Amino acid sequence: MSDASEVTITFPDGKSRQVAAGTTGLEIAKSISPSLAKRTVAMSLDGQLADLADPITKDVTIKFVSRTDPEALELIRHDSAHVMAEAVQALWPGTQVTIGPVIENGFFYDFAKEHPFEPDDIPRIEKKMAEIIAKNAPFTKQFWSREKAKQVFRDKGEMFKIELVDAIPEGEDLKIYNQGEWFDLCRGPHMTSTGQIGKAFKLMKFAGAYWRGDSNNPQLQRIYGTAFATEEELKEYLHRLEEAEKRDHRKLGREMDLFHFQEEAPGSVFWHPKGWTLFQTLIAYMRRAQQRAGYQEVNSPDMMEKHFWELSGHWENYGENMFTTTLPDERVFCCKPMNCPGHVQIYKHGLKSYRDLPLKIAEFGKVHRYEPSGALHGMLRVRHFTQDDAHIFITEDQIMEECLKINDLMLSIYKDFGFEDIFIKLSTRPEKRVGADELWDKAEKALGDVLEEVKRQSNGRVKTALQPGEGAFYGPKLEYVLRDAIGREWQCGTTQVDFNLAGRLGAFYIDEHSQKKTPVMIHRAMFGSLERFTGILIENFAGHFPLWLAPLQIVVAPIVSDANDYALEVVAALTAAGLRVESDLRNEKINLKIREHSLAKVPVIVVVGKREAEERKVSIRRLGSQDQTVISLDEALASLKAEATPPDLR
Repeated sequence: MSDASEVTITFPDGKSRQVAAGTTGLEIAKSISPSLAKRTVAMSLDGQLADLADPITKDVTIKFVSRTDPEALELIRHDSAHVMAEAVQALWPGTQVTIGPVIENGFFYDFAKEHPFEPDDIPRIEKKMAEIIAKNAPFTKQFWSREKAKQVFRDKGEMFKIELVDAIPEGEDLKIYNQGEWFDLCRGPHMTSTGQIGKAFKLMKFAGAYWRGDSNNPQLQRIYGTAFATEEELKEYLHRLEEAEKRDHRKLGREMDLFHFQEEAPGSVFWHPKGWTLFQTLIAYMRRAQQRAGYQEVNSPDMMEKHFWELSGHWENYGENMFTTTLPDERVFCCKPMNCPGHVQIYKHGLKSYRDLPLKIAEFGKVHRYEPSGALHGMLRVRHFTQDDAHIFITEDQIMEECLKINDLMLSIYKDFGFEDIFIKLSTRPEKRVGADELWDKAEKALGDVLEEVKRQSNGRVKTALQPGEGAFYGPKLEYVLRDAIGREWQCGTTQVDFNLAGRLGAFYIDEHSQKKTPVMIHRAMFGSLERFTGILIENFAGHFPLWLAPLQIVVAPIVSDANDYALEVVAALTAAGLRVESDLRNEKINLKIREHSLAKVPVIVVVGKREAEERKVSIRRLGSQDQTVISLDEALASLKAEATPPDLR
């Protein structure tokens, strides 16, 4: 027990000591070891990052943070943003700085500058940043009054900063951080000096941005950058970006002639024949998986009256994302943003007993959700998409069993598509929701128990995390996040436990005591959005699809026109074997044909000439390889047919 002049600090290993109240983190680090103090750049107090120079005034758990610790990455990027702002003002005096937050994978800063930045300015700014970092100026913190802050920024011509000062709530500290002569308004924390940033930083691009995101406000100039603890990490990140650019599904979609977008239908896909073949291949795969798992496929209306969505809770909680239309008789209809209310109506058609549960209803349902134009991104962020949606109506006692069945099905499906590095996140109740808290308590506990069982059954191989406040408005959910070939994460499938919607729409079943009971609903999607999953697959495989998934599997190309008849015979035989084949009988050189079909990412090119025709053989060339294999037509038919068989049918 410490007296009022002392505080107890507890270290990560559980050991504790008493120090005088007001002792700084740096003083504590020095008292333990000069080398610890030298390598420490910040501290974590009860899990919150803080300046190392902050005084400790209460009992806390303390952890010293070095620049190579994961917690320091945000600080490295935050400090880089400040150094970038100083560099810009040093190069272009009179430029106003506004805000500069850390974001995913980096940071940005917005500037009010008379003339636009030029591409050549990026290396100039980076060079100036390196000079500032080399000076190793300490970060120091001061607390200013509002009046002083506003006067200082007014004298400097920093009018945006005055507005930021006014936005800070009364009673909240107003902090100013110095790095040498330069200073900025900032919540902090920062590392101990600019030198701790290191050399692993890079400015990425310029962009326009409105002050505070409002198009009625002045337009600013934004600079994006990134920073890492080591140059190796930066190099790996830049390589991933380069790979991601090569794999961009919009670029590959054009090259492979799969789909296109146009302004007259923003956020909606125009599917070309090959793209639609790929899309239908995914649906056929999922249809087989669902049929084996006992789902019954249905279809519900795309448009229903607004009153229906008010009953379900969608209008109140999701209305701003819904498309509506008013008919001449003034009835308001809504394009469905979700399939669940329609599935409840199908469930309600006919009396249900507890013996009918679980009842599994599935639909490849088209849904429509408003996304701002600036948020649309190819097939990864759309307004009109297809969900492999299902709703399972169950008793409360069946939650664990059915959720585990969904989990096993999901993991097996992702494995068939090459995704085995899976992350499952539990998203809990959002602020905007329907239903009583006791129902949410039950739903969250049920999904928490499921997640624990999944971890147990996988011996900890499946990684998990908690996302507070990220659930749907009607229930908590498990989100399945896949890691792709270049390390990016994609949220795809979801399992949502819902104690609310069925009751709101009047669904019930008769239990074993002849009493009416409200079923629990499990909302389930495995691909999620089929459009989005298609985009993810294109980028994951870089267009090099496995043969079973490729929209066009084989092109047969004769070397000379004398082999055209044999080429058509080969096409007919491959087509009869169930393969997706085209011929290329153009009077062009074979190398040109191979180059064009390789650009279109056709997995197999079958080349035939006079000799192959005479010997009834084919020469097989694989995408990405210079080698050719000559085998008999019968061998080719057997091996290609086996390879093109979907994994769930092998």
